[in-house]
Formats: sequence, C-alpha cells, structure tokens
Amino acid sequence: MKLNKLLLSSLYVALPMLAMSSNAFAQRVTLKLAHNLEQSHVVHQALAQMAKEVKEKSNGELNIRIYPSGQMGGPRETIELIQNDALDMTKASASEMESFVKEFSVFSSPYLFDNDEHFKKVLFSEVGKEIADKTKSSGFDILASYVAGTRSFYTKKPINSPADMKGLKIRVVSTPTTNKLIELLGGSPAPIPFGEVYTALQQGVIDGAENNIPSYNQTRHVEVAKFYIEDQHTSVPDYLIISSKTWAKLDDNQRKILQEAATNSEALQQKLWDAEVEKSRAEAEKVGATFITVDKTPFREALKPLYDDFAKDPNLATLIEKIKTVSSK
Repeated sequence: MKLNKLLLSSLYVALPMLAMSSNAFAQRVTLKLAHNLEQSHVVHQALAQMAKEVKEKSNGELNIRIYPSGQMGGPRETIELIQNDALDMTKASASEMESFVKEFSVFSSPYLFDNDEHFKKVLFSEVGKEIADKTKSSGFDILASYVAGTRSFYTKKPINSPADMKGLKIRVVSTPTTNKLIELLGGSPAPIPFGEVYTALQQGVIDGAENNIPSYNQTRHVEVAKFYIEDQHTSVPDYLIISSKTWAKLDDNQRKILQEAATNSEALQQKLWDAEVEKSRAEAEKVGATFITVDKTPFREALKPLYDDFAKDPNLATLIEKIKTVSSK
C-alpha cells in the first residue's frame, strides 16, 4: 500500500514535468531550406548566418536546416516542392521565378538599369516590394532580396559585338525572355542544367554561357571559357522565398525573428558580394581569363524587339516605367 502511494505521488510529480517537456518540444520548429549553391557562395554564407541568428534569438525553438549544392534539385524543383508542401524555403533568381510569376521577367529586360546603384535602389524600393508581393498567389512569400551583380557572356572565343555571336550556342536559364535575348543577338539558347555547364563547355556542346563574375570563377568555367565579355546585359536578383503555408503556421514571435534575420542577411550578402566580385575577378585573371569591355550600343540596338514585347503587356510596361522613375543618384 505504501509502495502504491509512493508510485502515485511520483506519477503526480512526473506528469506536469512530462507535459511541460511535451509542450516545449511542440514549440520547436525546424524549417527545411534547400538551394543549388555551393557552401562557399556568399548567398549560402548569408543564409547560414541567418539560420544561426534565428536559432539564437528563438532559444533553439526555431531552427533552419540547410540543404545546399542542389541536394533537392534545382530552383524550379525546389519551388515546386514548396508548392507541394514538401519544402519550406529556397533561393531562386528572378529568371527562375519568371515561369511562376510573369512580373519577374522585367529583370530579364536588357539594360533596364542605369547602373548598379540604380538596380539596388529599385530592388529595395516600393517598386521592388510591389514585384515581390506578386508571389503570394503562387503559394510562397519573399523574405529577402539579394544582389547578384550584372550578367555578361563568357565564351571560348572573343566577342566584341553581336555579329561575333552569330551561330554560337549559349547556355541560359531557359525562359521566353532569355531565349529571345540570345536569338536576337544571333545565337542559339541552350537550356543545360547549371551543374553540366563545365562539361558542356569542355566538350564543345555549347560555346558559352552567361552569368556574373563570381559564378564564372567559382564554377571553374573560366578554365574552359577564357573570354568574359562585359556587355552587362541584365541585373537579375536572387530571392529567399518561404512557403505561404509554412509562414502561416509560425507564431507571431517566430515570424518576427525570422523576418529580422532575413533582413539582416540582405545587408551581409551585399557586403560579401562586393568583396567577392573583386576577389573573383583577380582569381579569374590569374588563371588566364581575358575580360573584354565592349561598346554596349549595338547590343542595345539588337535587343530593341524585347522592349517592344514588354510594351505590349500593360502590367510589365507599367512596372518598367516605375523602375525608370526611381532615381539612380
């Protein structure tokens, strides 16, 4: 009898503790974030810092588990996983999001920005927010916007004008806008997966690709495409996106912590990016890259039909006009 009373007493003490433990466990949330970048990339570094900040500020109740290097597929696959409730967060460029939200195609409009400062001001302005908010109807929200410099061509032979691009097969992120951009310059768009570009260049399957300087260097594409043509045709941002359903499941404090950390990651990424551009350019030159400065006028002239296409869509035409009104000074 005494033994039974002792057991009951112990149980009464243990039950509240067990309930507290269960409640504490229930409050812990782990979000899965997948992207196709290597861990050395500045966006991954910014995301890793964000995850650390979230864990610290939430006292371990909110965690972000990052799956880098395309472990869950490319950007299109990870966006689709988000839409199918199989993933919480991912990183995608505006070009990659164009298939889901057409307004992001404005960033593929060539020579849209006066300079890098103009691009940054637009990205973080009310116009940038207006574009970002368009994702809500597609099942995901934007938490952060990241700069990704200007995109230029790099090839196995020197390019000095659009005439030199005639017949060249150029790897692109395949969208109607980027495909037509290549065609108007006389080339053929080749929608090869990013991870296969090195081998495709090496084997002559393609003649070139287009990207920013850090990507050109870090992927070692510089080894098989020695000429970087600084035509700077587009400035395409990257975005950190989260499933709308995941966002809705978080409580107010968790959302506040996550959004603050994501906003802080934007400033860190910009700082890291500027340093990386300088470093990557120097490293590329050391292994034999030739950077070619071109007259952009003939490139702009060749791409005029793209502007006409945008003008036919009232929504895109309005966005472009708003972008032009943002001062670059």
